[in-house]
Amino acid sequence: MTFLYLNSDRMGTGDDELGRRLLLAFLEKLLESRTPVDLVGCVNSGIRLSTEAGRGAELLARLEQAGARIASCGTCLDHFGKREQLLVGEVGSMDGTVKVMTEADRVIRPC
Repeated sequence: MTFLYLNSDRMGTGDDELGRRLLLAFLEKLLESRTPVDLVGCVNSGIRLSTEAGRGAELLARLEQAGARIASCGTCLDHFGKREQLLVGEVGSMDGTVKVMTEADRVIRPC
């Protein structure tokens, strides 16, 4: 199983706007590469990708259409007041994240 772990809405540290552009470019290139992803886990500010309309949600929807399951951390959704705004995927749990991270054949962590 391949797990894509998105713990931020940005890639790298430094300039936030650049980081957002880099992460969107990464997701686009990942889709173009046709690398199979079984599960995408969005935690912390990474849940913005699944809850805010825009390119991030569109790219997650494309990953979902390609067969990936999308799970956003329930605690994170509640912390940011975004549970009702979930646009893509389902509400996940820390138990599920730990299980997947410890059992996955590959964890992709671009953030």
